[in-house]
Amino acid sequence: MLYIGAFLLVFIGCVHSFLGEKYILQRLFKRGNLPKLFGGTGFTKNTLRFAWHLTTLAWFGFAAILVYLANPDNHLLSISEIISVTFLAHSLVALFASKGKHLSWIVFLLVSVFVFIA
Repeated sequence: MLYIGAFLLVFIGCVHSFLGEKYILQRLFKRGNLPKLFGGTGFTKNTLRFAWHLTTLAWFGFAAILVYLANPDNHLLSISEIISVTFLAHSLVALFASKGKHLSWIVFLLVSVFVFIA
């Protein structure tokens, strides 16, 4: 049952990212009334895009935890390491998508490091 849950999380994450990009984000970005931050709409678009896709990354992290819980003796990573890696991925996406302007990458990195150390 846990493997089925993990599969469904990966599946819905992929569908969420693909369909959200195609049918929500692209249509939203064509509107002329997006907030202009840092001199234009680029920062706004990038923030909306990476925030949308961070949801998918979180679901992938939960899927990895479910796989771990299904058989905790056959895994290389612990649950805390899975969480640490998930937030490291969040940090990298936020850092590169925003070119460092959206400071959430720092918080995600700190979460990753602190959970790993713990």
